[in-house]
Amino acid sequence: QVQLVESGGGSVQAGGSLRLSCAASGRTFSSYSMGWFRQAPGKEREFVATIARALTSYADSVKGRFTISRDNAKNTAYLHMNSLKPEDTAVYYCAAKFGYTTMLRAIQYDYWGQGTQVTVSS
Repeated sequence: QVQLVESGGGSVQAGGSLRLSCAASGRTFSSYSMGWFRQAPGKEREFVATIARALTSYADSVKGRFTISRDNAKNTAYLHMNSLKPEDTAVYYCAAKFGYTTMLRAIQYDYWGQGTQVTVSS
């Protein structure tokens, strides 16, 4: 069982930056693929980024602006978000799945955090 806790959300103006953190319980964090998803009001949850070992993948909408990373010594995954846009406003969730492949679909993940709100104003 893995427990995930997100933090770092908040309100920023367009063009600003935020760093989200996802702290994971357990001693085998390095064996998990991690993902970030987001859900805006009235919309389905959508893929943002994933990392498995050193491999990463991004949604086209965030490519070049967001960076996913992980610190296995701290059992933490990060989402660095730059050049934020109002359309990035959503609840952001981190997710985990045992294994070493990048995964882009929410259904592929077994564990989820509670989410953290990101609001970008114009």
